[in-house]
Amino acid sequence: MASPQMTTVISQTDFPGLKLRGRGKVRDIYELGDKLLIVATDRLSAFDVVLPTPIPDKGKVLTQISLFWFETLANILPNHVLSGTDFTGELAPYAAALRGRGMVVRKTEPLPVECVVRGYISGSGWKDYQKTGAICGISLPKGLRESDRLPEPIFTPSTKATTGHDENISFDETVSQVGRPVAEKIRDTSLKIYQEASDRAAKHGIIIADTKFEFGLIGDELIWIDEALTPDSSRFWPADQYQPGKAQPSFDKQYVRDYLERIGWNKQAPGPELPADVVQATQAKYREAYEKVTGRPLD
Repeated sequence: MASPQMTTVISQTDFPGLKLRGRGKVRDIYELGDKLLIVATDRLSAFDVVLPTPIPDKGKVLTQISLFWFETLANILPNHVLSGTDFTGELAPYAAALRGRGMVVRKTEPLPVECVVRGYISGSGWKDYQKTGAICGISLPKGLRESDRLPEPIFTPSTKATTGHDENISFDETVSQVGRPVAEKIRDTSLKIYQEASDRAAKHGIIIADTKFEFGLIGDELIWIDEALTPDSSRFWPADQYQPGKAQPSFDKQYVRDYLERIGWNKQAPGPELPADVVQATQAKYREAYEKVTGRPLD
């Protein structure tokens, strides 16, 4: 694993020659006429709070995994990526900062729902099931344990919250927001992407327990946007450690969440600084996720 001292860490970008469109928890987005520049920083959020300590390599892992999946699964649906390597012209002054972590993409009209697919029962789905025997109104068999594989993957959309948590919604609510033809298309497309990605990941020792997708429209054409099957948008579990009946280890910020729970943080901003061992363990997990998914080293 590359040591943090040898890695360029970018917590926030500042490109004075470009128009900043906005900053998310992790990504900085710039206007480029009819295109956008999306830059994945090394910021990390936990419990909906952006922490003051960045994770080296995290932004590069998110961008490079997304580019890998967008290319690998392009046969299912067109995506918004124009380039992950061409930082010439007005981007040339910032090429060094963009290398590995920037994507130039087409602008779309984003749909107002997040498309969540669950193949295993975990997280908010597990909590929902314990209370109601269902997830997003989809009835499930009795007696399922935490982390059990579902009989078949299910589509459980949610709202897009600008602050706080997304809210799970039913398919009928999705129809009311985007219309039945689009709702059915994003459901069917999400399930197909998940299935193909899960089959591929399984060959590399990874279980994709669940994931979320975002889509946009260019005219009437549906486009896959945002990020694709990253450790931030998915639960990746190591298959050789899978033991249903409890929470699973994962290839993401688990070390951070465990540390924050251990120190009794109240989950309100500002978040605490992270110790070096937690940072390095989290960095290693992100890198390992990339290397397992793609079959090649990050560098």
